[in-house]
Amino acid sequence: MILSEIWIYPIKSLGGIRLTEALALERGLQHDRRWMIVDIQGRFLSQRQLPQMALLHTTLESHGIGISRAQKGAILVPFIPRTTHVIPVRVWDDELDAIQVDPEIDQWLSEQLGQTVRLVMMPNDAERRVDPEYAFRQENVSFADGFPYLLISQESLDDLNQKLDSTITMRRFRPNLVVKGFTPFMEDHINTIQIGSLSFQIVKPCSRCNMTTLDPFTAIRGVEPLKTLATYRRVNNKILFGQNMVCRGEGTIREGDHIMIIA
Repeated sequence: MILSEIWIYPIKSLGGIRLTEALALERGLQHDRRWMIVDIQGRFLSQRQLPQMALLHTTLESHGIGISRAQKGAILVPFIPRTTHVIPVRVWDDELDAIQVDPEIDQWLSEQLGQTVRLVMMPNDAERRVDPEYAFRQENVSFADGFPYLLISQESLDDLNQKLDSTITMRRFRPNLVVKGFTPFMEDHINTIQIGSLSFQIVKPCSRCNMTTLDPFTAIRGVEPLKTLATYRRVNNKILFGQNMVCRGEGTIREGDHIMIIA
């Protein structure tokens, strides 16, 4: 059993970046969902409301995060915001302060998305707690929906693809960590997993929304994979695919790291 893929999504709901190694921190992988696009009321925006966000690709550069769109140009988001302007923002039920990155970036993103938006960054001292019902030790989380890490096995996707008319890629599910060498949905039955030298606590199955029905390459919405998943992955009226986790330490993980099931 090995770690086969590592993904970060620096700007919430924009394209992901595959890495060969990453620093695992309490909030999640370094740079993962530390930036977020909000509307003028400070509410987070995602592909649920704006499918075209899927067409904004990101890259990890030496001085920041690159955002680009085919035939629409590109812009660089600096690691250090160019303003000190604090904005109250909302992620689901959580309210916290974030820092506006750069008005010029806001203008570029507004043109791409067809409405007035702002890009904010989560400061290092921000507190946004994981739901205490599932937290291991009062962990903080980034701008991710609720948990610092999402793990899915390749075998679970392979099992799903055998049931679909057209295969889909793992990108539909936006995991941080993809593992290989499991049996399908083996991740459902694990409590603690060790990747390399780091331990992760599996805390809650991930319930899936209609973002998974959006083709990440075209931004066209369909009915799959939720239609098929609903036939065999529905529990208490939620469709489950993948497992949310918290990290029980800090350190570097790498593609190819061996995996050990602790409990």
